[in-house]
Formats: sequence, structure tokens, C-alpha cells
Amino acid sequence: MGQKYDVAAYVWPAYSGDDTRSRIFWPEGFGEWQSVKNAVKKFPGHDWPRKPLWGYVNEADPYVMEMQINAAADHGVNVFIYDWYWYDKHPFLENCLNDGYLKARNNDRVKFYLMWANHNVNYTWDIRNSHLEDALVWDASVDRSEFERIALRLIEKYFKHPSYYAIDGKPVFMIYDLNNLMKGLGGADGTKKAFDWFRAQAVAAGLPGLHLQMTMWGEMNFNLSGVDGEATVTSGEIARLLGFESVTHYQFAHFAEIDRDYNEIMQDVVREWARIEQTYDIPYFPHISLGWDNNPRFKEFRPGIVKNNTPDNVRKAFEQARQYADAHPVQAPLITINSWNEWTETSYLQPDDLNGYGYLEAVRKVFGG
Repeated sequence: MGQKYDVAAYVWPAYSGDDTRSRIFWPEGFGEWQSVKNAVKKFPGHDWPRKPLWGYVNEADPYVMEMQINAAADHGVNVFIYDWYWYDKHPFLENCLNDGYLKARNNDRVKFYLMWANHNVNYTWDIRNSHLEDALVWDASVDRSEFERIALRLIEKYFKHPSYYAIDGKPVFMIYDLNNLMKGLGGADGTKKAFDWFRAQAVAAGLPGLHLQMTMWGEMNFNLSGVDGEATVTSGEIARLLGFESVTHYQFAHFAEIDRDYNEIMQDVVREWARIEQTYDIPYFPHISLGWDNNPRFKEFRPGIVKNNTPDNVRKAFEQARQYADAHPVQAPLITINSWNEWTETSYLQPDDLNGYGYLEAVRKVFGG
């Protein structure tokens, strides 16, 4: 018998050096653990460096993931949302999913779905060059031909897996950077046609359809034609136009001022949930971020740090997300969390030497079955 809520934590699949292309950012060979291990205190009272209680483990190892799946499930996290990447006609950082999670013998305990993290890549991941934020390493936009190649691979390789998370039987697939997708597909019209084709292919493969989910930022304007200066529409209008089935957030930092107390941030977050509910005609799934501090990725001090995000305050935030889910019984009881392991953004559930299992215990207290 499953738990009442679907508690989904984002997974940043960079804690492995198994993808050889990752070595250009993290040459020590064990992924972004390199930046975690080498992080330093930037000012008096800064809560870095931190150490993972589980060690600098290879999350592309199925035995490691079996342990993590058990820890997640035991504390009420029953879905992983894998950040999924595709650059230069190839997947990137897929090893944690393909070799870790999918080869874990207990992956029926925690379901998974994909968020296409289709943002361009600069040098943010490489601390040696992270000040070069305007330098382009990879362009993530794709044309229709490449989109079709990607979509068919997703359907066959992932969507049919028995542990793939679905709503009303339809596999959920999340788009992170809609502007970038529209740019590659030729604007709103080209993107809508691509989505219609994608759904038809899912049905042809024996699935009931496809549940497309949009990542919410702040309220944005989207160029209908994909060309700067042309007619624009709001986030709500583009969600309706393209036929998205739902929206959720990835990070509080995308829409809220985060350089302040966590409890103050949550007041704005709850107001944003209400605004979305009033202005969108598709379900919004409540999102909770645990914190924000991306100083481990940079040599110089980076302002903008969430304060007072204790496990107890995060537990209160989880309770507000649970209340939102309870107040919307017609929609799936999905709550998204940033994140399982975003260590270099200081927003993670995994246990460390500062809070121990505090955040996981907060999940268990609020959502545990």
C-alpha cells in the first residue's frame, strides 16, 4: 500500500565521473563532488564547507543507488525527477540514471521521471572559469529533426519503464527552458506541432498519451515566432497555447528574492501559489526549495543566500505544500522538492555534517506513509 502523497525530489546527476565529457568541468574525475570537497568558507558564519555523511559516492553505481533509494523511500520521498541533458546530438550525465538508478534492484520503491534541462551551458560548473558566465560551451536548442530523434529515444528507453512516474497513466515529461525549446523549433506554432507529434508517438507506442509539464519561473513573456521583437504572450498564455498539462517550479531562486529569512520567502511562495492557481487553468503542483547558496561553484563570494532554512522551518514549508495538495483533491497529490542532491546550490535532502538527516526527517514527519 503506497503513501498518500507523491513527493518528488530533483536529482542533479553530476556526482559521478563516468561520463567522460564531464571531465572538462570536473577534471578530478568524480563529478561535481570536486566542488563540494574543495568548497571554502567565504565569510564569518558561512555554513561551508560541508561534508556528505554518505561520502563522495559514485551515484552511477547501482549499489550506491540502492542505498539512496531505500533512504529516500524510508523517509517519504517516492519519486526522483532526473535532470536530463542533451548536447551536441548526445545525452550528457545519463550514467547516474542508466547505470545507477535503472540498474538498482529496488528501483520499484522510488519512481522516476525526467525534466529536460535544456538550458545552454556556460562555465558555471567549472570553478576555474565560472566567472566566464557569458561564454557558451553548448547550445541546448534543437531543431525538429533532432527533437524527433530525442523523443523516440525517450519513449522507448524511459517512458515504458515500469517505474516511470505517470499521471492518469500518461508518463510525465517536464520542460525546463521553454524559451530555448521554442527557439529551436521555430516558435509557438512549430513547438505545438512538435508536441502534438510527440503525443501521437507515445500513443503509437502503446502509452495512453503524454503529460507535459512546464517549469514555472516568474511570469515571463514568450516570443510567439521565436524571433526577438515579435509578438509575445505570457507564461499562462503559452502554457494554454502549447497544451501543457501542468506546471511546477524548480527553485525558489527563479521567482523570489532569496537573500533573506526562509520564513519570509515562504510567505511570497504561498502568494505565488495562489496567483498561479487563479491565473492558470491547468494544475499547479506545489514546490518547496530547501535553500540557496551557490558559492561552492565560484572562487569569489556570490551574494544571495537563504537564511534560517533549518530542518524545522523546512518542515513547516512542507506542511504548507501538503495543505495545498489536500485542498486540490482532484489533481495528483504531487509535491516537488529542490532537491535530492543539489549540493553546490546548497539545496539538498541528503544528510550532511551540519543537519544530519534533519531534512529527510522533515519529509518523513509530514509526508511519510
